[in-house]
Amino acid sequence: MNQTQAQLTTDTWVTATWQKYIQTIQDPTYEKAKSYYHNGKLRIEMPPVGNDHANDHAVITIAVGLFAATRNINLNFKDNCTYRKTGLREAQPDVSCYIAENANIIPRGTSIIDLDIYPPPTLVIEVANTSLLDDKGEKRLLYEAMNVSEYWIVDVQNLEIIAFAVANGGSRKINQSQVLPGLAISLLEEALQRSCQTNQGQVYPWLLKEFQQK
Repeated sequence: MNQTQAQLTTDTWVTATWQKYIQTIQDPTYEKAKSYYHNGKLRIEMPPVGNDHANDHAVITIAVGLFAATRNINLNFKDNCTYRKTGLREAQPDVSCYIAENANIIPRGTSIIDLDIYPPPTLVIEVANTSLLDDKGEKRLLYEAMNVSEYWIVDVQNLEIIAFAVANGGSRKINQSQVLPGLAISLLEEALQRSCQTNQGQVYPWLLKEFQQK
């Protein structure tokens, strides 16, 4: 066992230099883990394997895609994609999305998205089962610093979505998306709740009908 493996505590923020962070994420032990860096601290998250997290991740992603399709909104999803501002910050959100004029801005073949070259994603979504406090705290500050336009937290245990509009280095709670005009957060929450009572093959037709009626 090397020194990094012996000392690192996962799923918490650990004070580290950028060089230490890069060294840590290159360790094969954390090949499948998610990693974050902000304010001189690193966080390594072991991948979630639970059914509830996976279900809610799928429902929210497909729901947003269906809404965009009914409104003819251009978008491209990124699943567990890495965003890097070298020396300052890095994030691997559960879901991220480029919307409208930026939908096609990241060329195919890009590995790590360099924020010195490309803009940040329009929308970032973290699906929180055991990480809710961190997603509402330090990660929220990280995405404010990244200057994403909108940040959502899917609270798996309570089947709720906490949505923030981000601007001027801060954020405020919203009930309706601003980057996807007309999309009520409450409707997405209802989709999550319905997915616990029936299968997704029943939820999506209902959701599509709701989108088409509004």
